[in-house]
Amino acid sequence: MLVAPLALDVSLRLAIGIATPVRRLHERHLIHKDLKPENILVDVSSFSVWLTGFGLATRLQRERQEPDPLDVIAGTLAYIAPEQTGRMNRSIDSRSDLYSLGIIFYEMLTGALPFSAVDPLEWVHCHIAREPVPPERRVAAVPTQLSAVVMKLLAKTSENRYQTAAGVEADLRECLERWTSDGHIEPFSHGSQDVSDELRIPERLYGRERPIDVLLAALRRLITQGTSEIVLVSGHSGIGKSSLIIEFSKALLPSRGLFAMGKCYQYQRETPYATLAQAFAGSVRALLGQSEPKLEARRRSLADALGQNGQLLVDLIPALELILGPQSRVPDLPPREAKSRFHTVFHSLLLAFAGTEHPLVLFLDDLQWVDNSTLDLLENWYTRKDLPQLLLIGTYRDYEVDSNPRLLHAANTIRESGANLQEIALGPLTDEDIANPRLRSPGCSRIRTNFVHAGPSLEVKQNGGYFAPAAARTD
Repeated sequence: MLVAPLALDVSLRLAIGIATPVRRLHERHLIHKDLKPENILVDVSSFSVWLTGFGLATRLQRERQEPDPLDVIAGTLAYIAPEQTGRMNRSIDSRSDLYSLGIIFYEMLTGALPFSAVDPLEWVHCHIAREPVPPERRVAAVPTQLSAVVMKLLAKTSENRYQTAAGVEADLRECLERWTSDGHIEPFSHGSQDVSDELRIPERLYGRERPIDVLLAALRRLITQGTSEIVLVSGHSGIGKSSLIIEFSKALLPSRGLFAMGKCYQYQRETPYATLAQAFAGSVRALLGQSEPKLEARRRSLADALGQNGQLLVDLIPALELILGPQSRVPDLPPREAKSRFHTVFHSLLLAFAGTEHPLVLFLDDLQWVDNSTLDLLENWYTRKDLPQLLLIGTYRDYEVDSNPRLLHAANTIRESGANLQEIALGPLTDEDIANPRLRSPGCSRIRTNFVHAGPSLEVKQNGGYFAPAAARTD
């Protein structure tokens, strides 16, 4: 257990003692993934340090964390790096351990964690979006140069952190030497010995600024105006459709929005509602990680919304029973009436999930393989006048959509009903996109909305403006 804040010379010696085995760990191509005070053993007489708790350790150079429900994220939420949450669209690597080191050092110097939170969603939001108060502003005795070391470790993106534990150790030793010799730490160049022997290409999203802007605008309308919309993203396999949506999903955190994600599979097209079941099962598991008062409030709202028909959705999403409890049997109906009842009950579920407090974004991946029952349900949602606050984002491979003409028919039906449906077609990146990631480049072939085409150039008119001029297109 860490008892802090510690005296400055003790903090420095202990920090060096911790950085040293982390360096040795990384030199052996191991990533700990769960560094925290409970997994650090210290001999206080010699400042020798041993690491424990290797249950999550990996030998993989990079590891991608999926945006799993918050209650099943591997690691300790107070100490994990932003990319370990699965909401950063970045890989986990040895620099993730360095972020955890930054939190430990921060706690040693100030006696407090850089962030405080009451539930998993708030912890994730803190790591991804909130900037910590520098240690020197919390405790005046912390030297500016040492505070800068900690803040560099706590950078949100791994490219801006120290790149190696050896670099951290070197700067800490420099701080200790200056402190013991002069009683203060003069300014010096941080990271002068922070040289990695690995080639790491920054995992930025290149050339997709315009599509991101379209998605963010739809999210703003959802939050501020309650406008429900559909955005369909098309493109070839591997062109970055899913990465685009995961990058966008970070914007939901400040509003405490719900992000439900389901993927369609080629050989599950005969299983009705399989993708929706997967998406909402993840959301239900996220609810189970909430505090008991919040969970009880959600339980009451779901019970009121579903009434006596809860078993219909428990059959589809078994995890719902953990919230609702056992449900009574639902009487059988003829096929047409049963389908209508199911649509009504699922609509009630949406009303219970979505709202001003928790806007709902539903992401359905690989819609070229979606089943017809799900398409019928989506049509039902977006042709109703009492649609809840929902942003539906779907991706599909444009060159395979002919295998499922029902998808295009459903999109046209929804568009003709007056619903706001936009389409983004991702094209190949240009040399300019890759050379200058900050450039405001379209990064897509076209952005099409439910408005008016502007002639043969395929420019698209929306509210008097134009997207994707012909000269900038890549198709």
